[in-house]
Amino acid sequence: MINKKKEIICLDFSNGKTHDFKLFKESKIYTKVKILADTGYLGIDKINKNSKIPHKKSKYNKLTKKQKDENKELSSVRIFVENVIACVKKFKILSERYRNRRKRFGLRFNLIAGIYNFELG
Repeated sequence: MINKKKEIICLDFSNGKTHDFKLFKESKIYTKVKILADTGYLGIDKINKNSKIPHKKSKYNKLTKKQKDENKELSSVRIFVENVIACVKKFKILSERYRNRRKRFGLRFNLIAGIYNFELG
């Protein structure tokens, strides 16, 4: 998670493969913040009324002009999250297989997040 200043504020990890939405529900912070999520978080509006996800086009129902405009507005705000992820991937901890001790993954990722936040000023 990032804040409006583009700083990394929250990190949560699990052992093995766990979907981001499951980690998010287990963290119990979803009731306090406004959430702008991608389509991987379908159903988030049921647990947090202050959330927005893009509208999905289906095979039978096309998106209206209003829905397309809302998706474009949401993606223009969410692009900052994607840029932060791209900056963190420069360190190769997320983009490649992590081959070190699993206990230290969280520590190393927190250090990388700290370096990233320090570079922001």
